Amino acid sequence: MNEVAATGALELLTFKVADQEYSLDIMSVREIRGWTRTTPMPHAPEYMRGVINLRGTVLPVMDLARRLKLPARETTDRNVIIVVTIKGTVTGLLVDAVSDIVAMSENDLQPPPEMSSDPQMSVVRALTVIDDRMIRVLDLSSVVPGTTEEVA
Repeated sequence: MNEVAATGALELLTFKVADQEYSLDIMSVREIRGWTRTTPMPHAPEYMRGVINLRGTVLPVMDLARRLKLPARETTDRNVIIVVTIKGTVTGLLVDAVSDIVAMSENDLQPPPEMSSDPQMSVVRALTVIDDRMIRVLDLSSVVPGTTEEVA
């Protein structure tokens, strides 16, 4: 454990979106809840499903497949909402299913190759291999609107 602590221990929540595996830092996850029908909001971006009532708080819910420009699927009772907090913003991420929590070190992560002409468009901050599966580690600040750092 000391070796992992020295290299920067990291716990990732892995989940599926459109038959692809993604993960995010468990420290940003507030809770995982079952699918709840959303109330659509006018003039919202197409990837925003709407809002739900989360214990008296209005929670915006983003369809992560649409946000990542993946094929959207019909929503079923098997879908899950991952409630995340980033820079004080609480958002729900609609995913197909939650898989696992995995522990690793920062050394296990590899930077993704440049595949976009605009580096600001990258929502994947790293890649890792777990049991021969390539897992994409999301950069939540690039995924959730209004949480990216403004460069002056």
